[in-house]
Amino acid sequence: MSTVVVKVGTSSITLPSGEPDDSALDKLCADLTDARAAGHTVILVSSGAIATGLPVLGMADRPADVGTLQAAAAVGQPRLMERWAATLGLRGVVAGQVLLTPFDFVHRAQYLHARSTLARLLDLGVLPIVNENDTVAVDEIRYGDNDRIAALVANLVRADTLVLLTDTAGLFTADPRLDTDASLIEEIVEVDAALEDLAGGTGTERGSGGMASKLAAAKIASWSGVRAVIAGADEPDVVRRALDGTSVGTIVQPRPTRLSSRKLWIAFAVGASGRVEVDDGARRALVESGRSLLAIGVRGVRGRFVPEDAVEVVGPDGRPFAKGLVTYDADTLRAVAGRRSSDLPEGAPAEVIHRDDLVVLP
Repeated sequence: MSTVVVKVGTSSITLPSGEPDDSALDKLCADLTDARAAGHTVILVSSGAIATGLPVLGMADRPADVGTLQAAAAVGQPRLMERWAATLGLRGVVAGQVLLTPFDFVHRAQYLHARSTLARLLDLGVLPIVNENDTVAVDEIRYGDNDRIAALVANLVRADTLVLLTDTAGLFTADPRLDTDASLIEEIVEVDAALEDLAGGTGTERGSGGMASKLAAAKIASWSGVRAVIAGADEPDVVRRALDGTSVGTIVQPRPTRLSSRKLWIAFAVGASGRVEVDDGARRALVESGRSLLAIGVRGVRGRFVPEDAVEVVGPDGRPFAKGLVTYDADTLRAVAGRRSSDLPEGAPAEVIHRDDLVVLP
């Protein structure tokens, strides 16, 4: 049978007060248990820690500062996990908590440790419940990146399907709350800029994701060779239907080629600190021949960055076509831009971005 990663958003499992919604948790636990009973391997990625912690701390609204969000997560995470464990326990399923950050997917030792931990939990019959480690996350905590974490987990465990459960039935041609003529998009072959514009911004006040975050996660999954389904958490038998191919939600088909976990992280899990402008010859060498970027092809540098930072690579038209990890800081790269490798200072790296650290974007 298949391996499925199921991600559920804050608004789908909590009440307006922030308290966990027991009926929603019970419904989803039944869906997960049914999938396991059918022979599927199941991993759950759950949001909701911050929302659960806020009422305990006497806060009615989601705060803006990271420190308070981290404190709320520290209070809410054990309470939310307790509810998951108790509800699954009623069905004879043992739950195990796994806390991750995006950086666990790029550092080789952490990546292997996370993969082995999840594999061992599954071997023992445990249903892993993953959450971003919101108590230590910084930028990530502000962007609802459990969607991204779910997609990276799907890559990590080589899942067959990623199911992104939300409070709408899928991706629509317009916002169904505002446009009665909006219709559900049932299948996406390639996530493009038009679809990303359609998905819009963040969702509810209790969560920080939204359809744009779901579509971005589905795009990561697609690049991982994983089929993704965006569907309503309240749909009957939603996990089974997503796995069986029954019509439910929006299906995002996998790409025929699969990125390595490292290149997936470079492309989607780390923000760009600047831009490197290249000439058309360098663009062709990177796109068509899979070569490294050399200093001679660099025509301009924007932003401030240091070695190992991620940067976008843009062509003569100014459009980003690749992303990679640089070997130079911004000032040094400006100084050597356009030089032949033989003219570089002694000890300077031959490659501005090595081909192993470069991802060509669609």
